[in-house]
Amino acid sequence: MMYLLFDAFSTHNYFRSENKNPHIFKAIIKKTFIQEGERMREKLNWNQLLCKKRQRDGLGAAGSRNAFEADYDRIVGSSSVRRLQDKAQVFPLQENDFTRTRLTHSMEVAAMAYSLGKAIGLELEKRGIFQRGQTEELSSLMRVTGLIHDLGNPPFGHYGETVIRSWFRDWFNKVNPEKLGLNPQQANDFQYFDGNVQNLRIVTKLQTLNDALGANFTYSTLATIMKYPWSSVSSQLVSEKDVKKRKFGYFVSEQGLVRDIQKCTGLEDGMRHPATFLLEAADDIIYICDDIEDGAKKGYIEWDKKYTQLKETYGDKHKKLFADIDSKIPDENMDENEKKAARVRNFRNYMQGYLLNSVKKVFIDNYSLIMNGEFKGELLDIEKDLIKDIKKITAKNVFSCHEVLSLELVGDKVIKTLLNEFVPAICTVDAKELEDVSNRAGKLYSLISPNFKYIASHDYAKNRKKELEEISVYDKLHLIVDYISGMTDSYAVNLYKELSGIKLPGKGST
Repeated sequence: MMYLLFDAFSTHNYFRSENKNPHIFKAIIKKTFIQEGERMREKLNWNQLLCKKRQRDGLGAAGSRNAFEADYDRIVGSSSVRRLQDKAQVFPLQENDFTRTRLTHSMEVAAMAYSLGKAIGLELEKRGIFQRGQTEELSSLMRVTGLIHDLGNPPFGHYGETVIRSWFRDWFNKVNPEKLGLNPQQANDFQYFDGNVQNLRIVTKLQTLNDALGANFTYSTLATIMKYPWSSVSSQLVSEKDVKKRKFGYFVSEQGLVRDIQKCTGLEDGMRHPATFLLEAADDIIYICDDIEDGAKKGYIEWDKKYTQLKETYGDKHKKLFADIDSKIPDENMDENEKKAARVRNFRNYMQGYLLNSVKKVFIDNYSLIMNGEFKGELLDIEKDLIKDIKKITAKNVFSCHEVLSLELVGDKVIKTLLNEFVPAICTVDAKELEDVSNRAGKLYSLISPNFKYIASHDYAKNRKKELEEISVYDKLHLIVDYISGMTDSYAVNLYKELSGIKLPGKGST
């Protein structure tokens, strides 16, 4: 409050010396104190939101790194990140390098998220809310969460999530979850499976460093990647009529950890970390524009025609944006195809910059609502009509093309076959059979990576290894889904071929 009194005194002297209207001075002071009062009443504060606590005390940030830079450095070279290079973003993986993979998408989201974090931090510095160190921490937090935001996605893009969900809904209709020892929340964890939820499990357990605590990230990083911070039996999920839109943020297996995260960061169940809004926006900005570029490069979008239509619809409302895009003219000596590609890139670059500034403005304008957990919707809703029409272009011309539909059909067949093989075999037999590689269940169990078995057998309450017969059906289901959802596209196809007898196993093939 003292800095406000100082500012008020300085402003008062300025108005007197310059013979300015005193009523303007009063209005400024009134607005300033109202804003400060709102900040003092906010539920959330950045000292907690930028919490550095981890599951296990580590060595801390080394040298000049902050805690979130340390998070980035410990994950960027991990197997979880490397596997993203063999997971499709939209189009099937190809030998050429001009369409995006899940890895290149994540790298772009990390860059956009970093820029958003820095832009917001600088704005908060102007308002006396942030110090420069907090701006650096926020931008670093955004960069690491941007990089890891898609680690939990199964093979074959988002359609892989749909396949897993539908498979479990069908299976639970045939096999009563209660008879398997599953309560409603545990059953929902699988029939509403989501890559965002699996992401939290990967970085807190599956991406092991030296123990069963995963990458041991800061709690702020973990809070930020929880896009839907509630359980699979929450009212937010159950009230959604469209089954496809039923989302949640954490499995039963991570629920205790989530409570610790919420306590450290000052969040409540159902309340997003403010940085999560920025991460969501960064992801949307990148894929909205990149899908256009990839679709145009593949020849599925007649870009010049579609751009003209967008300009006719939104040119008056966004004059500067379209003027800036049109001002960037490709060199006339370029090949015609390269000129077309350049025009698409220019659209992507300027549109991403425009949307970044829109997000920054909405975040700052709604700052108090966000800091009280009361902001509804998304930061990009302000441009929902423009975004909707851009998405229509990709939905009509890209997502319904032969390549994408074929990839989804392959994914459907592969994932369902793997689940059909592993789930009944491993979840319906006893430990003795699983240990016996002379029978089918034992053979399938032996194929699962030791790392996943290590996590499934770890007793987090007592910090000990459980015997195989102690592992519950719920943990066995996690073991199988951890294994299958963690596969790359090519690994999943290869294993499918081997189990189906289409291909003989070779050295290092699985």
